[in-house]
Amino acid sequence: MVKYSPNRLDATFSALSDPTRRAILARLAGGERSVTELAEPFDVSLPAISKHLRVLERARLVVQEKEGRIRRCRLSAEPLHDANNWLENYRRFWAERFERLDALLDEMKAQEKKRERAKR
Repeated sequence: MVKYSPNRLDATFSALSDPTRRAILARLAGGERSVTELAEPFDVSLPAISKHLRVLERARLVVQEKEGRIRRCRLSAEPLHDANNWLENYRRFWAERFERLDALLDEMKAQEKKRERAKR
């Protein structure tokens, strides 16, 4: 079984809870960008974007590097991979439950057909 760091997962899911941060990550999935480039489509101040980037950086979802006066950001996908692996356990759980439900429904349909044939 894969071991997860609860604090790391908490930081990842907390960072992902905000739509602006998710949009920033989506933009970074297309490649490295400067902070100014990341801020362009949002109707918020540059300091607000910087705060979002700090949250993403603490969650290890973004890496920032300074090139002169420009801060460049890139996506670090490992925490997303860890979160996906954690969620995968629950996907399998629900898939198994639905398979059992399907089997039960098939069994109930078969019993109903037997009862209908017996009535004739």
